[in-house]
Amino acid sequence: MFPDYLKPLELSLIGKAQERELLTIGVHDLRDWAADKHRTVDDTPYGGGAGMVMQPDVWGAALDDIIASNAVVEPVHLIIPTPAGEVFTQAKAESLASAAHLVFACGRYEGIDARVAQHYREVANVVVHEISIGDYVLNGGEVAALVMIEAITRLIPSFMGNPLSLAEESHGSNGLLEYPSYTKPPKWRGLEVPEVLLSGNHQRIADWRYQQALALTKERRPDLLKPLACG
Repeated sequence: MFPDYLKPLELSLIGKAQERELLTIGVHDLRDWAADKHRTVDDTPYGGGAGMVMQPDVWGAALDDIIASNAVVEPVHLIIPTPAGEVFTQAKAESLASAAHLVFACGRYEGIDARVAQHYREVANVVVHEISIGDYVLNGGEVAALVMIEAITRLIPSFMGNPLSLAEESHGSNGLLEYPSYTKPPKWRGLEVPEVLLSGNHQRIADWRYQQALALTKERRPDLLKPLACG
């Protein structure tokens, strides 16, 4: 409903990636598929309750056209941001980064009529994902879509100038949070860069970074640590 919310996709690395034709992003206005002169896309919920629900006929018309325009051998992945969805993770981003076509359906108000997701789960060559970016509620799905698009697209080969930037990030293959980083000057407001990082000893630095990542994960996200096997 608010295409301008997605203007940031023209900026920074995502904008440059589109210029280099690493990916193509199309933003659509849902009201273009509304059938009445008021361009209505929502109505009151059956069963009563507060708020409005987005209409399935408008979404169906829009998604039919957009999915048909991306019809290829590979499946089209329909992603519906919703606080009731599975939690978005780095592993999910990695999985979606290998897909050829992603379609984000950004709801508003009380969400999209549940029959939309139900219907497209039965459509050939369409994979439906209802995804939450965290345990909180937003006004609409646009911000959540921006988060997921950035997390996914930066994993596309050649997207990052230095692919090593992806190697040791938080939530990567080792399951740990990323170690703390430092740059010049070596001393700032009485705080000094850890001596080991100035040593030039790559093995010591690697060991220190691992221990820092492990300690940070234990402190902030102990749920990420795999339980030790009992012998």
